[in-house]
Amino acid sequence: MDIRVTPHPLAGSVTPPPSKSLSHRALIAAYLSRSTDSLANLASSQDIDATRRCLDALFSLSDGFPTLDCGESGSTLRFLIPLALVMRGGARFTGRGRLMERPQEPYFNLFREKGVHFERAGRALTVMGTLRPGVYALPGDVSSQFVTGLLYALPLLSGDSRIAVTSPLESREYVTMTVDVLKQYGIAVENRDFRDFFTPGNQKYAPCAYTVEADWSQAGFWYAARFAGAAVALSGLDEASPQGDKIVAALSDRLRGRGDVDIDLSQIPDLLPPLAVMAALRDGEKTVFSHAARLRMKESDRIASTAAMLRAFGVQCAEGPESLTVTGRETFSGCTVDGANDHRVVMAAAILATRADGPVIISGAEAVNKSYPTFFEEYKRLGGIADVL
Repeated sequence: MDIRVTPHPLAGSVTPPPSKSLSHRALIAAYLSRSTDSLANLASSQDIDATRRCLDALFSLSDGFPTLDCGESGSTLRFLIPLALVMRGGARFTGRGRLMERPQEPYFNLFREKGVHFERAGRALTVMGTLRPGVYALPGDVSSQFVTGLLYALPLLSGDSRIAVTSPLESREYVTMTVDVLKQYGIAVENRDFRDFFTPGNQKYAPCAYTVEADWSQAGFWYAARFAGAAVALSGLDEASPQGDKIVAALSDRLRGRGDVDIDLSQIPDLLPPLAVMAALRDGEKTVFSHAARLRMKESDRIASTAAMLRAFGVQCAEGPESLTVTGRETFSGCTVDGANDHRVVMAAAILATRADGPVIISGAEAVNKSYPTFFEEYKRLGGIADVL
């Protein structure tokens, strides 16, 4: 689906959707505690649908080896691999897009050590075996999702286990979210300074009435709109949230200052597209986004796709293996943007389009369904002009 955006100011009040990250985590815990009826304000998106679909298959009473269709959701895949081993002795995982190209080596290295069989062929990954209590060593610089996946499964084992993080843990606040959700569902985890996670065995998930809070990652796009001059008020956000992406508010303020700015993305990788829009609006100023190597293995190579999106508007960008440097400008060209099958690139382009000097066509705009299906509805409600071609 291609969309033509005709530049027009945005104004009004918006509440970001429920947190996708917390929705994944709460949904898994709710299934494990048999209390899905007590889960409120769950995000609606393709990724959350994938997690629900896979949990239905995993908890199915039918015999046989389960097949779990993860769509394009990396969280679904990585969170459920250890649970599938504990609950069903494994599963066959399938996916679309770039999902099966995304790194799984931290699990594979563990599986070799623990005697778990795995086989990746085309768009499918099969794992078979058993997890036993013990020490699970994981690198921290590939994805925190591997830690989260084990944190859901290890409490169900017959003895105590420990996750030893062998390199500095990136996206730490995502693990904080996991531990917080687990605690609310009755699971004890001892976080030892993000270097070691002690998990007692023989635990049971307890029913919990859980309400998913609004998503700070998606709020980033409305902060970018405000940076672009929109009179947009945000509501429903919890400033005491465990979501690390709440730092977007402070970073927005920082980017309003003069002078070059360096932003370390190691803990906040999802914020690159909206922050890059803000950087593009800093006329004559440079913004360097560093420690971003993991972004090359998202739904798109998000460093390259964000740079390509900005260049289409006439913005000067320089890519490094782990970085993106953006030199801001005052005016922006009407253009055609490749959405790169990346929901965050599409939304960033739509926000920057409000400042263009002519219409902007965004290809593959349906990618927003992955995380924020109502984005363009909200965009138009706020005065944006977006027409499906």
